[in-house]
Amino acid sequence: MIYSAIYHSPIGEYTIGSDGEHLLGLWKQKQRYFPVGITNEMVPQENLPIFELTRQWLTSYFAGDRPAIQSLPLAPSGSNFQQTVWDILCKIPYGSLVTYGDVAKEVAERLGKKVMSAQAVGGAVGRNPISIIIPCHRVVGSNGSLTGYGGGIDAKVWLLKHEKAFTPALFVPKSGTAL
Repeated sequence: MIYSAIYHSPIGEYTIGSDGEHLLGLWKQKQRYFPVGITNEMVPQENLPIFELTRQWLTSYFAGDRPAIQSLPLAPSGSNFQQTVWDILCKIPYGSLVTYGDVAKEVAERLGKKVMSAQAVGGAVGRNPISIIIPCHRVVGSNGSLTGYGGGIDAKVWLLKHEKAFTPALFVPKSGTAL
């Protein structure tokens, strides 16, 4: 059975998904690919310990702290390729940025390939089912473009400003996947 709860953040309402022990998802309402990886209907159950732990993590994060990703039992559902990408995202330090190309290089290295498509990486980043905690908002285009955030470009900008990672070199594209 898959359980759900709601978290009210400064950037909107999120649905938390769990199997009762592990965090399976954290989705902004109306985001693309909501809810990724969940094939069963979710049953509302606000008072599970995993939800309290997740709420504490998020409250700490939004208060400006840097809670450890490893403090949560994450279990996102995805292919081996997606899991590799999400693991790399978990290692991006708070307040830092990487490009899709940077992630693609590391994925290629880990998978023993000569090259990896940044677009393929972008697809996996965009399907990250545990937003904010698995920090896909820290990935930007090689030219500074804020692309590919399922929770919406406004949320990505807010998160980057919150982490003091937003710089004048970053920009919102006129069209593309982020809008």
